[in-house]
Amino acid sequence: MFAKLTTEFRFFQTMPHSMRVLLITNMLYALVLPVVEIFMAAYIMRFFADTSYVAIFQVAMYTGIIITSLANGFLLKSFKVAHLYSFGILLSGIAMVGMMFVENIALPGLIVAGTLIGAASGFFWTNRYLMALNSTADENRNYFFGLESFFFTIANIGVPVIIGILLASIDGVQFLGITFDIYKGYRIVTLIVFLITILATYSLSRGKFENPVQKDFLYFRFDKLWNKQILLAALKGLVQGFLVTAPAMLIMKYVGKEGSLGLIQGISGGMTAILIYLLGRFAKPKHRILIFGFGITLFLVGTIVNGIELSMFGVMVFVLCKVFFQPLHDLAYYPIMMKVIDVVSKKENRNKYAYILNHEFGLYAGRVTGLGLFIFLAFYVSESFALRYSLIIVAVLQMLSIPLAKNIMKESYQEKK
Repeated sequence: MFAKLTTEFRFFQTMPHSMRVLLITNMLYALVLPVVEIFMAAYIMRFFADTSYVAIFQVAMYTGIIITSLANGFLLKSFKVAHLYSFGILLSGIAMVGMMFVENIALPGLIVAGTLIGAASGFFWTNRYLMALNSTADENRNYFFGLESFFFTIANIGVPVIIGILLASIDGVQFLGITFDIYKGYRIVTLIVFLITILATYSLSRGKFENPVQKDFLYFRFDKLWNKQILLAALKGLVQGFLVTAPAMLIMKYVGKEGSLGLIQGISGGMTAILIYLLGRFAKPKHRILIFGFGITLFLVGTIVNGIELSMFGVMVFVLCKVFFQPLHDLAYYPIMMKVIDVVSKKENRNKYAYILNHEFGLYAGRVTGLGLFIFLAFYVSESFALRYSLIIVAVLQMLSIPLAKNIMKESYQEKK
């Protein structure tokens, strides 16, 4: 066992230095993401006792991503990409601390907090894409995203378990004359998260990352191949918003409290992490569509079971399918996207950030459409109807991604030749 681990570490050491630094930084930030993705939604559910508020928070968050993705393009003309990435990491910690420490947060405050956290995510994700593009090649991107997904999956297992235990055990405890409740527990968690963001920014400072040479980044007309990629991004965004909010909403409503989040995530997470690492390590670019299609099909199965049996059993099956689907989908999707950017940026002689920004608009269109569907069904039909059927609708639409991604991959490799 030790010999195998040593072999894998040596393989990691053969990767480019900047790629290794970025992976280590993302490993640290992986400890932060579960707090943003799961427990922020759980905190809002506990505070407002209404799933529609979670969806509103997500719309504000995604709007913040778009605002800072656009601003980031201008800032790249004057600031280093690594500094903007670090700023995004720190801003996410500051925004979470600010939200948790405000007493009696109302809907306007919730929208402001969501926008700020989205702003942090905009700096984080867009600069991450840019650095990953420049630090990797098509041949090692499966490994990059496989190892990164391995980190994220392990964090999604361990962090919810630890936080769930902390929140469950701290409620009602008295220490130094202070009576702790679950809200104080959330505040302790966010302070720890903020310290981790500082450590992540230090890690990133050890790498060397280049800014785009060409400064123009805002375009409205693109190559036909890129337009297909934007449609694929919109389909991804359609389901992506639900992946952030739906598990927490369903578990809090039909299964239990925060401790259940960690338990359910951990049941299938270990197997998923190992599977994703092995796929990233050994799968070739030609296997991406197979991985992509399997993940989407598994997600559809989970939503159908949840729709038929909206109870503890149905929710657990859905969450288990979601835990497998998300890293499988990302492992195939991001290398496909980056391959297309490599091809069309060279063909059109444009700044690669132009495509990263435009990609965020595609994701945003899908996210807002998906969450808008949920909010509409929750308000005008019922909350349970929205939780039961909106997931099935977006999962069925997501199946269109499989033939589209296959066509995109075929064209991108033909263009390269």
